[in-house]
Amino acid sequence: MKIVLLSGGSGKRLWPLSNDTRSKQFLKVLLDSNGNNQSMVQRVWTQLISSGLSDSSVIATSKLQTEMIYQQLGDKIPLIVEPERRDTFPAIALAATFLYSEQQTSLDETIVVLPVDPYVEDQFFQKIKQVDEVLHLSKADLVLIGVKPTYPSTKYGYIVPRHQSPEGDFFIVDRFTEKPIEEHAEQLISEGAYWNCGVFAFRLGYLINMLQEKGLPLRFKDMLNQYPLLPNISFDYEVVEKANELIVLPYDGYWKDLGTWNTLTEEMSETQMGKGVITDDCINTHLVNELDIPVTILGTSDIVVAASPDGILVTHKDASPRIKEAIASFNQSPMYEERVWGWSKVLDYTKHQQEEMVTKRICIHEGKNSTFHYHHLRDEVWTITQGEGELILNESITRVKAGDIVHIAAGKKHAIRAIQELHFIEVQTGKEVVDTDFVRLCTSWDDILNHFKSSKAKVIS
Repeated sequence: MKIVLLSGGSGKRLWPLSNDTRSKQFLKVLLDSNGNNQSMVQRVWTQLISSGLSDSSVIATSKLQTEMIYQQLGDKIPLIVEPERRDTFPAIALAATFLYSEQQTSLDETIVVLPVDPYVEDQFFQKIKQVDEVLHLSKADLVLIGVKPTYPSTKYGYIVPRHQSPEGDFFIVDRFTEKPIEEHAEQLISEGAYWNCGVFAFRLGYLINMLQEKGLPLRFKDMLNQYPLLPNISFDYEVVEKANELIVLPYDGYWKDLGTWNTLTEEMSETQMGKGVITDDCINTHLVNELDIPVTILGTSDIVVAASPDGILVTHKDASPRIKEAIASFNQSPMYEERVWGWSKVLDYTKHQQEEMVTKRICIHEGKNSTFHYHHLRDEVWTITQGEGELILNESITRVKAGDIVHIAAGKKHAIRAIQELHFIEVQTGKEVVDTDFVRLCTSWDDILNHFKSSKAKVIS
């Protein structure tokens, strides 16, 4: 059995903490068993490890999220990286070709697809282990896991079973209903319907044959090249709802989609994260503040206040699912990003005549380093504010510390490593300051140093 975790999302429903590079699954707002903050993806990966399933798992994600995954889970996690963000059918098709052509996975192998961020108990992953047996026993095209509803939710889709299979404790699927009104949800529950938690399984050969019938590539590299031409459609619409034989395996345990502020705050162990005050007369009120300025909340009920460099949100919890529509017109690049080496925060952006200027605060964690790279279109000035590091600039290596100022002209190759946690203010100036103006030469510090062994590099004390 192989497990494909889908890590996508545009980061809208938990704005302003989430954005295109830091989607909801990467927010460290949960607590682990030791009382340390952890993200949803860290929680799920830990559960996969404890269930003995991590070695057979891969994560399908976009280029924008690869650094976040490596930063939170380590750089040994197997990734299938989409060349551009699409819907779930292209993502799963790409993963299938990777397993088929790159890992030579058998066509009879069971492939289980699930979101990377379900909030579940450990026993949920024991249920996933049963999927392989059910798929082969039932001879179905697809097996889904259905969660037994605890209330008539209007936020989830429902799987309506037809009857129980004589072969075991699973059911033939009759139909699907997507996000019904509450009265209809009550009727569906009375019919024995289950919540659709987005987990489904199939034999690899089932999807490979489908791709072949559609005239799509079966080789991973070919699929990468044709990826922008694939239909931008969900796996549910393109595959699940067209399948001839569908089985649902019931799960009667705790499951929750932490996709909105109201559901997320229900699982947070603290009502306040970050600077600020929530007065004692506030009821069911949460504050999540990533800014360096305090936020004070007085006399409110059922409120979420979230503040980050990307914006400030004040919402009633019941209204919070509407945030995606409310910010649909926003077209702002992420102001805060977590990277493998640390984080960066945009402090200011200005444009005067034909000159752009972006000011960032950057932190590089102790022992970490940036890549060795250069820019074509912009100059940079760094003001070191904290810590100590090694700076590579063209063919020289030097030490830098708090108070030092570094000038990096366009075209100059550079990298920096933190000996102690390093903070600096970076001012970028040029006719065009864009993320794509970036030429990476080396990534690891060892590779960077090897570059100097073969050059006329010098060390400046």
